[in-house]
Amino acid sequence: QVQLVESGGGLVQAEGSLRLSCTASGRIFSTNVMAWYRQAPGKQRESVAILTNGGQTTYPDSVKERFTISRDNAKNTWYLQMNNLKPEDTAVYYCNAMIRTSWTSSWNDYWGQGTQVTVSS
Repeated sequence: QVQLVESGGGLVQAEGSLRLSCTASGRIFSTNVMAWYRQAPGKQRESVAILTNGGQTTYPDSVKERFTISRDNAKNTWYLQMNNLKPEDTAVYYCNAMIRTSWTSSWNDYWGQGTQVTVSS
């Protein structure tokens, strides 16, 4: 089994910063795309940062220049550094990864349980 566990959420004032962490544990043979998503009340879940195994990153315009995704392969952990936070960034943030549990298994999609980020004005 594979588990993703997020940490680092909380309450912050506008223009503040937070760093989210996501650690993958369990039977992990290989990790491909790592990502962060968020879902605000009444809205659809949206991608806020994607990091490929090749090091390519993708961000939507709403967070570009403010959010940065990175990873520590040795720790099976990836991060989301969020700077200059705005009230509209308030949401539950989820980490996500495509992981294989063995050489012969298929890629499967795994999600963390979510961590709340609240930005006050």
